[in-house]
Amino acid sequence: MGSKTNPSGHRSRRPLSIFAVLGLCCFFYLLGAWQRSGSGKGDNLALKVNKLMTDCTVLPNLSFESHHNDVEIFEPSEPKAKVFKPCDVKFRDYTPCQEQDRAMTFPRENMIYRERHCPAEKEKLRCLIPAPKGYTTPFPWPKSRDYAYYANVPYKSLTVEKAAQNWVQFQGNVFKFPGGGTMFPQGADAYIDELASVIPIADGSVRTALDTGCGVASWGAYLLKRNVLAMSFAPKDNHEAQVQFALERGVPAVIGVLGSIRLPYPSRAFDMAQCSRCLIPWTSNEGMYLMEVDRVLRPGGYWILSGPPINWKTYYQTWKRSKEDLKAEQTKIEELAESLCWEKKYEKGDIAIWRKKTNAESCKKKSSNLCDLDNADDVWYQKMELCKTPLPAVTNKNEVAGGELKKFPARLFAVPPRIAQGNVPGVTAESYQEDNKLWKKHVNAYKRINQLIGTNRYRNLMDMNAGLGGFAAALESQKSWVMNVVPTIAENTLGVVYERGLIGIYHDWCEGFSTYPRTYDLIHANGLFSLYKDKCNVEDILLEMDRILRPEGAIIIRDEVDVLNKIKKIVGGMRWSAKMMDHEDGPLVPEKILVAVKEYWVATTQKNSSNQE
Repeated sequence: MGSKTNPSGHRSRRPLSIFAVLGLCCFFYLLGAWQRSGSGKGDNLALKVNKLMTDCTVLPNLSFESHHNDVEIFEPSEPKAKVFKPCDVKFRDYTPCQEQDRAMTFPRENMIYRERHCPAEKEKLRCLIPAPKGYTTPFPWPKSRDYAYYANVPYKSLTVEKAAQNWVQFQGNVFKFPGGGTMFPQGADAYIDELASVIPIADGSVRTALDTGCGVASWGAYLLKRNVLAMSFAPKDNHEAQVQFALERGVPAVIGVLGSIRLPYPSRAFDMAQCSRCLIPWTSNEGMYLMEVDRVLRPGGYWILSGPPINWKTYYQTWKRSKEDLKAEQTKIEELAESLCWEKKYEKGDIAIWRKKTNAESCKKKSSNLCDLDNADDVWYQKMELCKTPLPAVTNKNEVAGGELKKFPARLFAVPPRIAQGNVPGVTAESYQEDNKLWKKHVNAYKRINQLIGTNRYRNLMDMNAGLGGFAAALESQKSWVMNVVPTIAENTLGVVYERGLIGIYHDWCEGFSTYPRTYDLIHANGLFSLYKDKCNVEDILLEMDRILRPEGAIIIRDEVDVLNKIKKIVGGMRWSAKMMDHEDGPLVPEKILVAVKEYWVATTQKNSSNQE
C-alpha cells in the first residue's frame, strides 16, 4: 500500500525538534549550576556522585605497595635504616635467658639457677650473633641424625666424658652419633624395640613423647623413623651443648629443666614420657616432679624410667649407693605412681614402665589433694604445685577423660576433643576445618614463592604464632618438623596442637627463646608483630629471630602492610635480603607477605667485626 504521510510535514517539524533539544540542554545546564552553587536540595547527592565517579576512575590503578611504601617523601625527617653491628665473637653461642654468669647468682635449690633468667632491658644485646668461623650448612636429614660438622658446634667434652656410652664420637672434621645413650649403649633402636613390646608405638596410638633430660636426644632421633615426635629438653649445664647437638642433628629439643616452675606445655599433651638416667630426684619435694609429669601426660599415656633406682641390685656399687637407699627410693616411686593412678606394666632389667589410667573413675585410690583443673594450662613462670592435676569428668569407666584421640595420622586433621567439646573460645568444628583449608592455601602459596619448602633443605621449622597448628599440619612430612609456639598473650591453643599429633611450647616473644643460636632453618610468623604491637620492641623480636636462624635460613612474615613496611626497613640493617609479596588473593588485600633470607657471614677474632664469605 502507498504511504499517506505528507513529506512536507517532516520538513516543518524538524526545526522545532532542534529548538526543543537546545532548550532542554540550556535548562539542565542552569539546573546543574544552581545545584552546584549550594542553593538546591540535591547538592550533597551531586557531590557524592562526582566523588564516586572519581573513585571509579582511580581504583584500577590503586597499588597498596606504592601508597604504603616507606619512602622519604612521606617522612623526610626519618633517618635511614639502622645498621646492626655484629656482636663480639664470644657471644657466638649466646642464650639470653640461660647464661651461666647470671644463672650462678640464683639459688641451686630445686635447680632454680638452671631455669630461665632473662636480662633486664638495659642488659639486652642489640647486635647480630655471629656464626663460628668455618660454619657450614648442616647435613640434610636423615644423614644429620648421625653426623654434624665440628665447626658448627666446636665442643669435644662429651666425646670424652660419654665415650663408653656411645653418645658422640669425633672423627676428622665431624661428630658421629652412634645412637647410644647412658642406659642404651648398644643403641636406641634396640632400646625402643623393647619399649615397643609393651607400648603400642607402631600403630599410631603413640605420637607425641617427652624426653626429660635428653642428652643429645638419640631417643627422640630414633623415634622419628617410627613416626613418633619427641619433645626433648635438658639444661644448659656442664654437659656442654647437648641440646645444641640435638638441634644440629635435626631433632626437636629445647633448653629446659624440671625445677620449681611448671613445664611450658599444656596438660594432657604427651602419649609417652621417659627418663633415661635423667638424674631427676623423683622422690624429693614429696613427688612434685612426678606430679608435673602426670599433668602433661595424656590419660592412657606411658611413663618409662630407666636408670636409678631401677635394677639397683645390679648397679648399686657402680652408683656408689647403698642397697637400702636405692630400695627405699624405688618403693617411694612405686607409691607415688599408685597415688597418681598409674599402673605398673613392666619391669625387666634396666627398664620399668607405668601406664596412666584413662580416667579418674578407674583409679583404685582417690586423691584428696587435687589442683585447680581450670589452671592446668596456666604455666608461664608459674610455680609447680604439690597436688595432682584432676582429669576431666567422664560418664563411665570406659570413657577417656578429655576425649579419645584417633591414631596418627588420622588425628592430624580430625576435630580435636578440646574443640569438639567447646573448650577453645570462638573455635568450632566448622571454623577449625576452614582454618585447615586456609593454611593449605597459604602453604601452597609459600611453596610457589620458595620451591625449597617441603624439601629436606629446611629441616627445623618454627611457627612463632601457631594458632591451631594449621601451618605445621599443612607441611607435615618426615622431611621436617615444626616447633609450634603459642605466645603467652595469644589465645591458648597449644592443647589443640598436641591433640593433632604435633608438638610446641608456650613462649613470650618479649624474651629470648630457650634455644641456642643457629638452630632453625625456616621461621614463620603470622600476625605476630600485630599481636605484640606496643608490647615490646620490634627490633628485639627481629634480633631474636636472627639469633636462632641459621645462615642462609628463610623467614616468612605474614602481617598487615603497614607493619611489614616497618619491619622491612629494620631488617635492611640486619643482613637479610627481604622482599614484600602480595597476598595470594591479590594486591587489594591489605595483608602482605615478607619473605627474607639471612645472609651467610661468620665471626672474626676482632671485636665487633665480621667477615662475609
